[in-house]
Amino acid sequence: MDTNQLIEGLMCFGMTRQEATVYLCLARNGELTGYEAAKQTAISRSNVYNALAGLADKGAAYTREGTAVRYHAVDIGEFCANKIRALEEVRLGLVAAMPKPQTEPEGYLTINGEEHIRDKVKNMITASKERVYLSMAGRFVRIFEQEIKKAVDAGKKVALLTDVPVAIEGVLFYQTEDKAWQIGVITDSANVLTGEMGKGEASCALYSGQPNFVQVFKDSMRNEIKLIQLLKGES
Repeated sequence: MDTNQLIEGLMCFGMTRQEATVYLCLARNGELTGYEAAKQTAISRSNVYNALAGLADKGAAYTREGTAVRYHAVDIGEFCANKIRALEEVRLGLVAAMPKPQTEPEGYLTINGEEHIRDKVKNMITASKERVYLSMAGRFVRIFEQEIKKAVDAGKKVALLTDVPVAIEGVLFYQTEDKAWQIGVITDSANVLTGEMGKGEASCALYSGQPNFVQVFKDSMRNEIKLIQLLKGES
């Protein structure tokens, strides 16, 4: 990662851009006073002191008292783990307390943007109880490999239709024609996601739990598997 990528990553954990810049300075140089950090970063002293105070409040920096207060960067692994643990506690509280909808949404939900589609597919695989069927280009498989392996380890049936050989132990593999941008997911014969990935913000998918739509998608995938098996038997 370059410096900009490091700063963007730190900002994902709640730091401002100036706090992230000062944190990197501390990490590279060891303990520094506010004056030293200002010289190293070319940020004004007042802004550096504000950033250092923010880092200390957020658990990203410790202080050492002396003639001048010196600041020490908390190990990045420890800092991130603390943040994730705190967020997990908040997540559990929200899940337990959030009002539940009186009825399930009908029809189709549109999911725009590759990042959101990836998240939805990962959540579908994780939340599945018995079966997962995936249809996608081989270049997309690695994105979901961790979730796929966990599903297999949990005893779930996982079938994968893709255009290149994939060696994931316990997965039923069917090699198909080029899938291009297409992606399709069925979980527990109850939920379907279908659409296109790999186009950044232009990526788009539909998600539905409608029985008729699920059945149509299941039949289409089942027929594709039968055709693959037939062609393999003829070769």
